Amino acid sequence: MGQRSVVYSCVIVAMATVVTTITGCSTSAIATNGFVRGGGAYYLISRSLGPEFGGSIGLIFAFANAVAVAMYVVGFAETVVELLGTANLVMLDPINDVRIIGTITVLILLGISVAGMEWEAKAQIFLLVILISAIFNYFIGTFIPFESKEKYGFFGYDGGIMWENLGPDFRGETFFSMFSIFFPAATGILAGANISGDLADPQMAIPRGTLLAILITGLVYMGVAVSAGACIVRDATGVEHNGTLSADLTNCTGAACRFGYDFSSCRPVNEEKSSCLYGLHNNFQIMSVVSGFSPLITAGIFSATLSSALASLVSAPKVFQALCKDNIYPGIASFGRGYGKNNEPLRGYLLTFGIALAFILIAELNTIAPIISNFFLASYALINFSVFHASLANSPGWRPSFKYYNMWVSLAGAVLCCVVMFVINWWAALFTNVIVLSLYIYVSYKKPDVNWGSSTQALTYQQALTHSLQLCGVADHVKTFRPQCLVMTGAPNSRPALLNLVHAFTKNVGLMVCGHVRISSRRPNFKELNSDLVRYQRWLLNNNSKAFYTPVVAEDLRQGTQYLLQASGLGRLKPNTLVLGFKNDWSNGDMKDTEIYMNMIHDAFDFQYGVVILRLREGLDISHIQGQDDTSAMKDVVVSIDMSKDSDGDSSKLSSKATSVQNSPAVQKDDEDDGKAPTQPLLKKDKSSPTMPLNVADQKLLEASQQFQKKQGKGTVDVWWLFDDGGLTLLIPYLIASKKKWKDCKIRVFIGGKINRIDHDRRAMATLLSKFRIDFSDITVLGDINTKPKSESLAAFAKMIEPYKLREDDMDQEAAEKLKSDEPWRITDNELELYKAKSNRQIRLNELLKEHSSTANLIVMSMPLARKGAVSSALYMSWLDTLSKDLPPILLVRGNHQSVLTFYS
Repeated sequence: MGQRSVVYSCVIVAMATVVTTITGCSTSAIATNGFVRGGGAYYLISRSLGPEFGGSIGLIFAFANAVAVAMYVVGFAETVVELLGTANLVMLDPINDVRIIGTITVLILLGISVAGMEWEAKAQIFLLVILISAIFNYFIGTFIPFESKEKYGFFGYDGGIMWENLGPDFRGETFFSMFSIFFPAATGILAGANISGDLADPQMAIPRGTLLAILITGLVYMGVAVSAGACIVRDATGVEHNGTLSADLTNCTGAACRFGYDFSSCRPVNEEKSSCLYGLHNNFQIMSVVSGFSPLITAGIFSATLSSALASLVSAPKVFQALCKDNIYPGIASFGRGYGKNNEPLRGYLLTFGIALAFILIAELNTIAPIISNFFLASYALINFSVFHASLANSPGWRPSFKYYNMWVSLAGAVLCCVVMFVINWWAALFTNVIVLSLYIYVSYKKPDVNWGSSTQALTYQQALTHSLQLCGVADHVKTFRPQCLVMTGAPNSRPALLNLVHAFTKNVGLMVCGHVRISSRRPNFKELNSDLVRYQRWLLNNNSKAFYTPVVAEDLRQGTQYLLQASGLGRLKPNTLVLGFKNDWSNGDMKDTEIYMNMIHDAFDFQYGVVILRLREGLDISHIQGQDDTSAMKDVVVSIDMSKDSDGDSSKLSSKATSVQNSPAVQKDDEDDGKAPTQPLLKKDKSSPTMPLNVADQKLLEASQQFQKKQGKGTVDVWWLFDDGGLTLLIPYLIASKKKWKDCKIRVFIGGKINRIDHDRRAMATLLSKFRIDFSDITVLGDINTKPKSESLAAFAKMIEPYKLREDDMDQEAAEKLKSDEPWRITDNELELYKAKSNRQIRLNELLKEHSSTANLIVMSMPLARKGAVSSALYMSWLDTLSKDLPPILLVRGNHQSVLTFYS
């Protein structure tokens, strides 16, 4: 007070009050936006901003309260030791005496806390009465000047003294250093919120109690500053006669001269230390001098320290208990167990006692005190930011009944708290920020399985909605093209190879929607459909697949696919590429299904989609291994596949377990999951079910389904670019090869050409790829692409299509037309002759593929097209089958002739 002056003291109190008032209003807004449980600042922040911020603040806030117990107890013990020292009652030495008295004090406070909130409340009321009495005792004393107190610098209210103390007189301190000393006195505003679980009506009690406490303490601090500055001089000797003026008043300076005292002899000169022992500058017990009854001031000091210590001793376990119950951090759940009718966290009390005792035994808290103050300020900053964030998110769920807040004022409060952190102690502020950031990163990595409806979720939704609408106003451009895929996976876990490969070129690049057509002619079970939507989407998230799951109910696969082609996506976030698995069983099943499959491809082109078809020798669908059939409710084998690794990570070690269960096909988080993202089963495993061996074909199918999960070894991605489809056939392999799993695979490009122009075509293609900025290891020009296929290959193709011929020459025209109408998939002789060259081309390309790309990790090839209404489904499927059979994994790609590559910047 002596250094700050009356004006600066009032400014400092006002600044602290502004910060705490804004924080109090923010606390009130959050506390009145729904029912508040126990946990104080942790509960308010975690339910507003989510577990990441709440978990990081909750831990340091609980720790800060535990150490604050030590701070207040040591302050009490130091006062007691000082009083004992004046009476020559020393046990060992000052430091050890502080430790002994502090230990005894914290034990007594622990007993009161453990006894229950009733005893704690009674103790607080008793201490409050003493504190109020001490405050009134001080103010009454300011109006009762005694001549015996004048030598200590107290003369009663006087305008001269007030004028002299209006300006600052810093001696080794600055305005901000004085502010940093005072502000910790204002850091107890959340004491009521911290025991929110024990309040009868926290929504009413927290706003009233917090704001009323801020108002009263602000007025008291301001009143003490003004009254002390108006009746006490800065320096006094405490000597009755040596400082008294005799007759010469000409050399006396200072307000005390009017009262016959000259204290100038002990004032510091040239920044030397003052030799005065009394006055505002020098006597920390000046309030005892001024008061009407000095022992009551000492009792008030005891009351203030013990009350704060008791509040912190109760707050820390309550906050920690809430943190433990939410299971944010592993290994601390046992401290959250409650006992008795009030669910008291006895283990938390003992932990807090242990932490407090440890710091009491250190007995040197000058270093740790700034960190504790910064921990509190970090909590206040996030509470203010929570209100700003919730208001910014504009969520309908943000409806606090406390209306006296403003989002921008709350943001200003958050900024002020951060500024004050650095004003108090810059290195402590940096340390606090590092701790909060580290805990935030840890909790974010852990991804606790909680959903509290935080403002982070609300703001994410709002931003997604805003940006989606903004995208709708921007025209497509070739430079911003992204492959956005509608992948017909069925249930996402039934075709993992298809899912993983598409994820390889859409992750962090484009949209992926897993389409699932549930075929039903009856009224669909929408409850089951919605349940599967939630479970399969969760399965995708748990397995780090950045995709959306969209089911539809339709009478057949084509109708369902049409629904998806038309309705999937939102605005510009809409698929532009249909991805299918090759229909391996087309020649064995119902040809009506083959007709539907081909029509799906035609529909995709009609809707301006590109089309991609993936074929594996072993097949794609493992649903029969899993018991994944939609129409089956019988026990079947469940396969566990390790999909916990990121799509770009190395997950070459795969686990495959077969278990017989009867359960849902969607993955749910196992009850015994320890949170370490273990292998995610395609279904929950029933531990009581016996294991069932897989046959050889299923084992190969299972291994093939996992091949795109693991890191690809050194090899090639062979691109057979035979048609200009806009560049999709080049873009997809480029995106795949840029991923971490595929980084050891080089791109080889194969193009058609003429024998006499091979070098020219190779150079032209190399120039084009360089302009497109696509790295490649080799370009092969196929000059013999139009050579007639081998006779055995032609014979195999003829044998393949034989069962599907119409044979119209063997029947009359009317019968042939009727059969063609009933079975449109049949191949006519005219059609076969018309497309003979194209059929031979597919046969020849298969021969070349086997010759050049039999060891490739992946083949990406331009897909042949069939003219709609002119080429039968049997002939077209024969082309695709012949082209892609007996090869490594092959992607048949055909864009919609929209340009997706450009060499312009």
